[in-house]
Amino acid sequence: MLSMSELEPTEIRDRLAEALSASVAFDGWSATALRHAAADAGISDAEALIAFPGGAFQALCYSVRRADRLMLERLAALSLDEMRIRERIATAVRTRIEVEPDKEAVRRGIALLALPQHAPRAAKMTWDTVDAMWRAAGDRSHDYNYYTKRGLLAGVWTSTLLYWLNDRSEGHAGTWAFLDRRIEDVMKVPKLTAPLKQMAARLPTPFSVMKRLKAGSPFPPRRRAAGPSD
Repeated sequence: MLSMSELEPTEIRDRLAEALSASVAFDGWSATALRHAAADAGISDAEALIAFPGGAFQALCYSVRRADRLMLERLAALSLDEMRIRERIATAVRTRIEVEPDKEAVRRGIALLALPQHAPRAAKMTWDTVDAMWRAAGDRSHDYNYYTKRGLLAGVWTSTLLYWLNDRSEGHAGTWAFLDRRIEDVMKVPKLTAPLKQMAARLPTPFSVMKRLKAGSPFPPRRRAAGPSD
């Protein structure tokens, strides 16, 4: 067995996370799976408990974050700047899926995260994943577009991941074709919403209404209709 003093805490967690993929396929995200993973990684049960005091659920959350980290490492080695934005996003989603070691582990992880008590954590992790994708693609927005882009990508990411879980096509060709279609649909959204944004820009804002209230009327003066004496 390896001792805690011989390895950094992150290295111990990484070893456990990697070994867990095989154990989870049989035992789910459970204490049993964590014990088996520790044995496979040459780590004692006590050290595994120190690494993940929150048990298998904490290990699952760490595994998701670790997959995000691996995705960013792979994307950093690519020439994303030479790609169109849609290609960057497609590459990020595909890379994130490809770093997952085992479908069954992902399937069981999704089932666990889908429980009501884990909904806030699941939403936060999904947001962090798509935020990492957008930032890797070069997005640095902080306005309304920041939330719109991530909200749309969250739908693309989760639907593509679920498709991948049931995809048996060679080389997951079906998944990548599905991903391209989903991104194509999302790219149409700005064109569809442009008229709505233009309309919203012409509507009075709360600030403009307040200024009119201070001036004595919340609305601009109406022109008097021409009468017979005019």
